[in-house]
Amino acid sequence: MTPDELIAALAPSRLPPALLGLDRGEALALFGLGLLAGLAIHALISPLLARRPSRRAQIRATRGLEGEERLLAIARILGRLPKSLRPAAYGAAPVPPDAQIERLARDRE
Repeated sequence: MTPDELIAALAPSRLPPALLGLDRGEALALFGLGLLAGLAIHALISPLLARRPSRRAQIRATRGLEGEERLLAIARILGRLPKSLRPAAYGAAPVPPDAQIERLARDRE
């Protein structure tokens, strides 16, 4: 059986003939609704897809903080403080200069 014969053998549609096909206005409206749905999905997902600053950039951003506060912030960024910086965090040793802190934190990564 050919496709034309199969279609002819189907029962007639119960819908009015005007609903069986799309005209230009309906197709344009569906396209617009699709665009609106895409924009809504993009607005919901875009915060999840935003790029986070690297750990190095986050560590550099702590430069203005006091010594122990900076070490605490670095510990939060890295998940734990490198062993070489722990004495300075607890006040048992002086806080190293900024460049040394960044180097020690970067070596931990």
